[in-house]
Amino acid sequence: MIEIVLLERVERLGQMGDVVRVKPGFARNFLLPQGKALRATKENMRVFESRRAQLEAENLQRKVEAEEVATRMEGLVVTLIRQAGGTNQLYGSVTSRDIAESMREAGYTVNARQVLLERAIKELGMHEVRVALHPEVSIMVTANVARTTEEAEIQAAGGTVEQDETGFTFDPDINFEELGTLPDDDRGSRREARPVGDPGENPDGEVAN
Repeated sequence: MIEIVLLERVERLGQMGDVVRVKPGFARNFLLPQGKALRATKENMRVFESRRAQLEAENLQRKVEAEEVATRMEGLVVTLIRQAGGTNQLYGSVTSRDIAESMREAGYTVNARQVLLERAIKELGMHEVRVALHPEVSIMVTANVARTTEEAEIQAAGGTVEQDETGFTFDPDINFEELGTLPDDDRGSRREARPVGDPGENPDGEVAN
């Protein structure tokens, strides 16, 4: 563990100016390169104290700007079209990166690290996702995950998309003979009846193995 001094509020860790102990990898790979902290050396502590008033003013300005963005973003729904099976399970998943990209397409500048998704989304539906616009400002955004734009519109209106157990919708206009296969019911109806005693059956009328 190493000691660092926070240059801004970090969720579940502390406030600006707090000296905390963290794992070296967390500091090296996230906190330090993102400018969220400094190693808590005597020299760095002096630097921090000399800049504290400026840092607090800058943080306050960023917070005000984030609150303005949050007001504009309120009620935002982003649509993500994905393939899925009949149980509404996705063939794949929707990640923080996917949601951030959809938000950028909607005109908001966010990155994947700001999308606080506990786990990837793996099923269709409307999913509430928290987005951090500032260490002290976050907002809920809805990810509308659907198979098609039409289904997304139904979900957004509060409706439910009906699916069969397999996720396959039967099209009565399909010519199965041309495709080289028939639905089970059709295949059964087209079998030729064989008399009892046919080589394919035993004398009791049961199909021989």
